[in-house]
Amino acid sequence: MSQSNVLFATNRNTSREALFARAEEISADLSRRAAELDRDGQPPLAEIVKLKSAGLLNALHAPEIGGGGLDWVDGLKLVRILARGESSIAQLLGYHFVNSQFIYWALDEVRARVLGSETVAKNLYWGAAVNPRDPGLVLTRRGSGYVLNGRKSFSTAAHVSDYINANANLDGKIVGFAVPTSRPGYTANDDWDNFGQRLSDSGSVEFHDFPVYEEDFVGAPDAPPPVLATFNTPLIQLVFVNFYLGTAEGALQEALNYVRTTTRPWVTSGVERAADDPYILERIGEFTAALKASAALADSAAAAVQASLARGQHVTARERGEAAAEAYAAKVNATHVSLDITSRVFELTGARSTAERYRFDRYWRNVRTHTLHDPVFYKAKEVGEFVLNDKVPEVSLYS
Repeated sequence: MSQSNVLFATNRNTSREALFARAEEISADLSRRAAELDRDGQPPLAEIVKLKSAGLLNALHAPEIGGGGLDWVDGLKLVRILARGESSIAQLLGYHFVNSQFIYWALDEVRARVLGSETVAKNLYWGAAVNPRDPGLVLTRRGSGYVLNGRKSFSTAAHVSDYINANANLDGKIVGFAVPTSRPGYTANDDWDNFGQRLSDSGSVEFHDFPVYEEDFVGAPDAPPPVLATFNTPLIQLVFVNFYLGTAEGALQEALNYVRTTTRPWVTSGVERAADDPYILERIGEFTAALKASAALADSAAAAVQASLARGQHVTARERGEAAAEAYAAKVNATHVSLDITSRVFELTGARSTAERYRFDRYWRNVRTHTLHDPVFYKAKEVGEFVLNDKVPEVSLYS
């Protein structure tokens, strides 16, 4: 059993309207403080408390155990809303959604319900240490259980996680398990120094004789996972999509506020206000249209994945693959749109907006940092393979 790393006072009104209203409030507060938070770059313990207190961590869990009962279309919209205020906090919410919901897809029904009920009752935050390109961890038998040793270079939410999904090498095979971070032997390091996503708490973690038990395992190492248990990948990709787009939406909104209050018209513009400059208006129109189109694609992809996921154990590999291709098309589009807009909003705001105190570059830094998570051209290739050759994406932690 786990004990939450942070204290909270849960708001028990979990209606859709209440959850969305709280997300908007938290996003607006983050936006006001985002430059300072980005400058400090500290683990966001206080921000996780706010998500817990607002009931947002439990938004996707079933109402029968105290959750909000939202589907993935709405859950991903919550991620997008938070990203308008601060990208890293949106990333943390989205990752928690996938990591905490994974238990319902990968575990037997009884165990999943017990762990899900504990998660909701204690308002636990779920992280992960599963990067397949950074094997790092080794599990060895000791007595009636196992001990985990090694280091993972990246572990999003290293300090704030109450529970994590992890994988390790056991007798030459990769095994997965879910464990509380309150067990002895877990260390989160303060070594996340990247120029973007500075609040994502993505530094390295170490395990020193960390105890693992049979009941912690998720799936058998010798058997392929059931189709349902592979939905974590298209859904985490949709988390990426939505916090990229939310970040770009936040950047545009910040630019609009700056144009209204601070930007001066160009000397040959012939207008008295920057807000009347035809070239600024044209760019705002183009950026807005691109964001609306990309958000519509993101919502459509989320609906496709949700529909396949709702088939439960009856879902087929083909159906999963078709839904994944929709998600990956949205990923390709959102990557290009968000990188373009977060870098070009300076065309609206002008030279003075590059002052360090504004830190408007954080929007681009955040998107640029995370879009390197897995190369977008490989996602485009997978979409092309599906469209041209009717080949569904191969199942992995990246596809």
